[in-house]
Amino acid sequence: MEFIQQNLLLVAVAVVSGSLLLGLSIRRPGGSRSVTPAQATMLINRENAQLLDIREPNEYVAGHPADSRNIPSGSLDERAGELGQFKDTPLILICQSGARSSAACSKLAKLGFAKLHTLDGGVAAWVEAGLPLKKGARK
Repeated sequence: MEFIQQNLLLVAVAVVSGSLLLGLSIRRPGGSRSVTPAQATMLINRENAQLLDIREPNEYVAGHPADSRNIPSGSLDERAGELGQFKDTPLILICQSGARSSAACSKLAKLGFAKLHTLDGGVAAWVEAGLPLKKGARK
């Protein structure tokens, strides 16, 4: 107790810092969870998760995970009907670095999608993990 009284500022900084870290790790936009490429692979294999690449068509054609669907984030509202069959299936949203997919998860959560995930680090992390990319036509 004496330590806390003598180091009140230090203790306050530690408490605030810890609560901010805890808040960031628990709360994700749209109720989504961030997954690593390895966790994404397990979701695909075990729960038949669908990969949704939300990058622009030119980014997608340059290289994308096999069997991923391409719906650019700007077209997500009007093309969400194409994903109706996946409302109760895990959806893993992918962008280049992981930044755009969080906002897209929020949009899809409002449309009733339940099992949303973002690929932490995006396609860059996918490549870094040694996972293959397919080049060419959009799906």
